[in-house]
Amino acid sequence: MWLRSFVIAFLLQLGLVGAAKAAGPFGTVNVGNWIGGAFSNDQTGAFSHCAATTPYANGVILVVSQNSAGTWSLAFASPSYRFNKGENAAIDVTFDGQEQARLFATAYQSNMLTAIMPLNVVRTFQKASLMVATAGRAVLNFDLTSTGPVIAALANCVTKVKADGLDKAGDFTKGAAKPVANADKPTTPPPSKSSKSKSGTGFVVSANGHIVTNNHVIDGCSDLKGNLTGEAAMVLRVVSSDANNDLALLQAPSTATFKEFARIRDRSIRSGDSVVAIGFPYHGMLTSDFTVTTGIVSSLSGTRNDSRFLQISAPVQPGNSGGPLFDTTGQIVGVVTGKLDGLRIAAATGNIPENINFAIKTGALRDFLDNSVVPYQTSEPKGELKTTDIAGNARAYTMLISCNGTEQADAKR
Repeated sequence: MWLRSFVIAFLLQLGLVGAAKAAGPFGTVNVGNWIGGAFSNDQTGAFSHCAATTPYANGVILVVSQNSAGTWSLAFASPSYRFNKGENAAIDVTFDGQEQARLFATAYQSNMLTAIMPLNVVRTFQKASLMVATAGRAVLNFDLTSTGPVIAALANCVTKVKADGLDKAGDFTKGAAKPVANADKPTTPPPSKSSKSKSGTGFVVSANGHIVTNNHVIDGCSDLKGNLTGEAAMVLRVVSSDANNDLALLQAPSTATFKEFARIRDRSIRSGDSVVAIGFPYHGMLTSDFTVTTGIVSSLSGTRNDSRFLQISAPVQPGNSGGPLFDTTGQIVGVVTGKLDGLRIAAATGNIPENINFAIKTGALRDFLDNSVVPYQTSEPKGELKTTDIAGNARAYTMLISCNGTEQADAKR
């Protein structure tokens, strides 16, 4: 009983951001372990916000709220927190091991941090199954199984209370709209369900403009384009693809010239060797330039001892797919293809895996290029280069690959 009282106390505190006095709950929001309802400003009696909260085994209580003006917020509360009022903190959240966002929170109460949630974050929060929140050295996992109907119920709560008043508050989970957060511009028609933009990475492997990427990057694509950093995009066409090995070969226009292109290492790499991954993760959210990460070859096989892949510790994210993996001499030793499904592993083990990523070995790549009759070049590893030099050389042939992809194709991925 004390826990429920403690949770309700946080709901009362949330209100309009910064307001510490509220009365309620009026009506109910009751979904899974989430409880809440509508609340009023205790000083004016006016409707303030709708909120719901749930406690977690890690000792943190999540509070989700939408105020009367339509602003969403997410609060992290705990009886063990001791913040100075007005203290600020950045909280990085990752949803399902892929979508990332940074929230800027303020301690309006000593035991709670509250952050405004932009609508794009609300939508992701609503659809995700797992959220990992990082603040400083603290890393916390949150199961988001019921957040879809909770967001819908809270939006319904705000709509109904504003229309009918607090005295007619009831069960806000009844009659709630399907789990979709309010649109940024209600008058704007929703985007087409048939397509959406997606992107990945590729790299040039011949002077003739042959480009290697992952099959899943271009699967279901239309309007396929590629561009080097700082240069205009060019239309690409698909020459061949291999879904089994997740490889695809693209061709640049005949008018494009490439004085520099990647060379493939002609000697096997070993476990423990250093590697450099280059690509365009989260293009449009992060930098428009490529990013560079470093690590080692952790294993010479992938999941279930799949010998076609390398396991690497170099961090990669969505958008790195299809990018080059280099050794320390600047030679290609693999094609970045993905990362371990953190959500699935977390569900099975209770732990989030870190830095377990994969690349297709050059053996599979060379077989693919041979079958496609591509005049690629190999090279023996010689003197080591600085990471900055490897990145500088790669700039001339590492491409952002972008296209419009169908939802059906995305579902297959």
